[in-house]
Order: sequence, then structure tokens, then C-alpha cells
Amino acid sequence: MKIGVLFFGVVKDLIGRSADTVDMPSDARARDVILYYVRQAPRLEAMAPSLAISVNREYSTADRALHEGDEVGLLPPVSGGSAKANAEQGELQGEVRIVREPIETDSIVGRLKRPEDGAAVIFEGIVRDNTRGRRTLYLHYEAYEAMALKQMEALQMEAQARFGVRGVAIVHRLGRLEIGETSVLIVVTAAHRDAAFQACRWIIDRLKKTVPIWKKEYFEDGAVWADGETFPEEIRCPGRRSPR
Repeated sequence: MKIGVLFFGVVKDLIGRSADTVDMPSDARARDVILYYVRQAPRLEAMAPSLAISVNREYSTADRALHEGDEVGLLPPVSGGSAKANAEQGELQGEVRIVREPIETDSIVGRLKRPEDGAAVIFEGIVRDNTRGRRTLYLHYEAYEAMALKQMEALQMEAQARFGVRGVAIVHRLGRLEIGETSVLIVVTAAHRDAAFQACRWIIDRLKKTVPIWKKEYFEDGAVWADGETFPEEIRCPGRRSPR
């Protein structure tokens, strides 16, 4: 059966392409896709325990059975739509977007705030001019966009359910970003500041661990993919067998 495979970040560099189609046995499971590419790129074996696997834009276990036409993503640790209603928590306002133009913080905050809000907490991730003593020239972000949006929407909904906040905006930028530009914006509005602060911190921490977006850093003497945060245990690829 034919399986579509997508590669991102450092895995894309190791394989030498961003997508492939591979013939797999009819009883193949998600882990077999990793094993297939380990044979092509042996350096991938050392990374395999830290990878996550997606099947049809959802995180998957390594044992998941594959079917004709499935889309599998091999996802290295990440570097980091429209709102829905939640009947138990009240109406959720906000936005979830991936953009390639500069993020307009004031405009987004203005759209989100309402008279009933007592707090608006804003987090902006900013491109800084250095990393571990090396001068940064610029950054480049890429994403598994359809899956990233789905994960960001899930964070938006879970934040409201966990913390009882009213408004949540999550906006991430892709492409080339210059020093001082905003890469990600989180805005949370709520009746009380404690809930807004807690929700905002929880969203950015989870986003950096679970949303498939990767960062490449460009320096005066070369470029590298940024070390990603370790995937949570429930996402990380478990139970990998040795290549046959």
C-alpha cells in the first residue's frame, strides 16, 4: 500500500526532501515508517526515540496500523482557525491563526477585549539577536500547518475549560523573521487576572512542546535547527524496534 510521508525540521535535512511516497506492506504500522527511513539515513536512528509520529494530522502511537493513502508525519521536537463555543464555560471568543506577515498585536488585543473583562494578559515571543553567545542574523519558522492549527485550536479550547477564561488568541508567524519581530502572540482575557496569567503561561508552555512548528537559526557562521523541547511522554514515539 502507498503511504504519504512528510518530513520537518532537522528530519527534512537528514532525508533530503520534505515529502515522499513509500510502498509499505499491508500489515505495516507507524513505527515501520521510521524503520524504513533509518535504513536510508542511519543518522536518523539516534533521533528516533525523541521523534513523534502523526497519522492523518493527529499524534499517533508507534503501533498504529496504517492504511492505503494515510499521511504520516515524522516530527522532531518542536521549537517551539476560528473559535468554537463551550457550553459549560460560556462563549469562547478569540482567534487562532498562522500568518506570514507581521503580527499586529494592538489590533488583535483590541478585537478580543470586552467590557466584562477585568484582565488581559499578553505574551509576545520576540526574535532576539543572540543564542548561546552567537550573533543571530534572522530566524526562519516552518510548520506542519494543518496539524499545527488543529493543535492550536485544541489549546484554545482546553485553556478555557481549565482556567475559565473568556477570550483566547493564538497567532504564530512563519517564514523569515528579523531581529525584534514577534514570532508568536498569546492573548488571554478573563474576569480575573489570576486565571488570565495562568492560562497564558500554560498555553505558551504547551505550544512549545506539542504544536508542530520548527525554528531554524541563521548566524554569521552558519545555520542550525533550534533544539526543540522534549515531547510529552504521551506523544513521544515509544517501543521502537531495531531495524531488520
